[in-house]
Amino acid sequence: MSLTIGQALPAREFHFTRESLVRYAGASGDFNAIHYRDDVAKAVGLPGVLAHGMLTMGAAVQSVVDFLGDSGKVLDYQVRFTKPVLVDAAKGATLVVNATVVEIDEEAKIARIDLSATCDDVVVLGKAQVRVSI
Repeated sequence: MSLTIGQALPAREFHFTRESLVRYAGASGDFNAIHYRDDVAKAVGLPGVLAHGMLTMGAAVQSVVDFLGDSGKVLDYQVRFTKPVLVDAAKGATLVVNATVVEIDEEAKIARIDLSATCDDVVVLGKAQVRVSI
């Protein structure tokens, strides 16, 4: 695989629905009601139901995994959660992910890919960086 600094990977969109959140809760074991009940989310001061942070993080890195064709090439992945992904009961929410190669260490055979993850034009992941084997 050949990567170049500045190379943009294909942009991806991931649509979350309330059903997606329930399915993720079942898979992850995270049944916190803020992820599926508006009344509970609002009672704790949130604007509405939020997508699980790990669901958002996992979807964002999936764009890199799909491009590489092998999840085993991901050596390190870190993000900072900056804003929640609000999932509307009727329309859901769409996470938009862009990825750019920003660093290549030819000797170590490692590249760093930075991710931009937004929902409704709001940045939801900051300092999202993936280190991959090349």
